[in-house]
Amino acid sequence: MTALKKVSKCILAIFMIGAGTMHFVRPDFYVKIMPPYLPFHYELVLLSGVCEVLLGLLLVVPRCSRMAAVGVVVLLIAVFPANIHVYQHQELIPGSPVKHQLRLPLQAVLILWAWWHTKPTATPGKAELF
Repeated sequence: MTALKKVSKCILAIFMIGAGTMHFVRPDFYVKIMPPYLPFHYELVLLSGVCEVLLGLLLVVPRCSRMAAVGVVVLLIAVFPANIHVYQHQELIPGSPVKHQLRLPLQAVLILWAWWHTKPTATPGKAELF
């Protein structure tokens, strides 16, 4: 695995762990951006936080890394409706319209970033640290 990909995976792991932790530090923020058609807002916020932290940790476990990256992709797709909801109801998170417009393509960038880590890059017979 290239050094760039190792660093990238570690940064993604830190990002996921940090984002997941914020679900427990500021659950009210995440609850208010939940689409109204979803039930159990608070519980889903906590569940998504657990998933983000767990997937972030698993990203750096060699045996689990690729599946964790797939999990990150699935999770980011699963939470995308919340981003659409915030875009449609920008009063939920005060900020410029540009900030809300950038949020949607940023989600695609995050999905592509995680997807990159689902692809094997190791040299056969060579052990990987991450």
